[in-house]
Amino acid sequence: MQEIMQTNMLSIEKSRPGRRGVRVEKAQKPAQAYLPQDVLRPSAPKLPELSEFDTVRHFTALSEKNYCLDSRFYPLGSCTMKYNPKAYDAFTALESFAGAHPFAPESGVQGTLKMMYDLQEMLKEITGLSAFTLQPAAGAHGELTGIMTAKAYHASRKDKKRTEVIVPDTAHGTNPATANMGGFTVINIQSGPDGCVDKEALSCALSERTAVVMLTVPNTVGLFEKDIVEIARMVHAAGALLYMDGANFNALLGLAKPADFGVDLLHFNLHKTFAAPHGGGGPGSGPVGAAAHVAPFLPKPIVTEKNGKYTLLGKMPKSLGRMKAFYGNIGVCLRAYAYLRQHDGNTLKNIAEKAILNANYVRACLKDKFPAFFDRVCMHECVLQTVPSQMNGVHTTDVAKRLLDYGFYAPTIYFPLIVPEALMIEPTETENKDMLDAFIRAMESIYQEIQTQPDTVKSAPNGQCVKRIDEVSAAREPNLRWK
Repeated sequence: MQEIMQTNMLSIEKSRPGRRGVRVEKAQKPAQAYLPQDVLRPSAPKLPELSEFDTVRHFTALSEKNYCLDSRFYPLGSCTMKYNPKAYDAFTALESFAGAHPFAPESGVQGTLKMMYDLQEMLKEITGLSAFTLQPAAGAHGELTGIMTAKAYHASRKDKKRTEVIVPDTAHGTNPATANMGGFTVINIQSGPDGCVDKEALSCALSERTAVVMLTVPNTVGLFEKDIVEIARMVHAAGALLYMDGANFNALLGLAKPADFGVDLLHFNLHKTFAAPHGGGGPGSGPVGAAAHVAPFLPKPIVTEKNGKYTLLGKMPKSLGRMKAFYGNIGVCLRAYAYLRQHDGNTLKNIAEKAILNANYVRACLKDKFPAFFDRVCMHECVLQTVPSQMNGVHTTDVAKRLLDYGFYAPTIYFPLIVPEALMIEPTETENKDMLDAFIRAMESIYQEIQTQPDTVKSAPNGQCVKRIDEVSAAREPNLRWK
């Protein structure tokens, strides 16, 4: 018991006067002599005093409490938490990439520029679009880039009346926020009973004021927009642009090209679709692609090639300018480049097919206990729900907390908002059947607990280092200090 308490203690609680992990020679002059007086603290900070061994054990124990892809199944719907090959980390650590200075002359970074150019070309091939910018640092940043590109396109046509962006309720939640940040009025439309865009609602919302229609494809309930070609025709007939949120593109790899749907603008989440570590705020990469008529308005510079020499093209008179100080998150771009070089077209197609198969396997196996909100074949993720009449007062959040006790990270919950008590599960293609079966057994076991001992689920987690917290207070009144 004492050992368990030790592992749950803060480093400051383990501190003992006089312990230290390293001894350094005293400086000839105190540090205060080198610093302005107005930045000095009135007294030394109270830091933990630990031996090196204490410190190593402390942080090793903390690392073992983390949920991560390297140790657990991570079915976080909409986030595509797939395996990240470790070899890619070695590539990004190479000095020629990691040590390249952003102000280095182009002649000194030809390898990096070639990688960027080739990645642009591969993304163009995958989507069918005419041009890509690698500048955006994340998916939401890519969305903003797309919206600003559309704004520049309409401005060039003196079409100032286009002030609205239409967003269905099955789009990612960042879409309306992005449109608002771009200075547009957001028009929300409800989806149809099948979980896809209601064409009648879209037709009523489209007008000469519409600048962009933002669709997430597949959408947030895990379904492909079956009427996407007709939707694109309607959008273009109204003089607007069709923007596709490509965060869920893992389900379309090798199977479909957005340009064939009529998509004008699209962003990728390289860190999701092409296997780079992400989460906790970064890193990320959200390249934006554009059809030929919109491409001139993308941010500059874009890498170009002539006679085997690679350069950053800055002469783009219609460009909206820069969206980032330099050229994007090169480490994430490099991982995506390696991923795409490793797989050919058939393999990419197989990746999407297996992601779809895995999601539908989970959906079908759990349909009697946690039914899908839309009872039909899904794409890469399935949106299940806890049905109140079967749950003995247990809610989705209780199921998610109980999963932690079974050794699984919880799926995304209560999203999308149109699904009551939602459980959004995305297994990705990298999980095998054994792992999916173990997850399904855990969900079935939790269901049985709900029927026989619901309080066990309501009080979960019961076997973690921290019991259930007051999440509302933690979010609104976080206590970030130890006293």
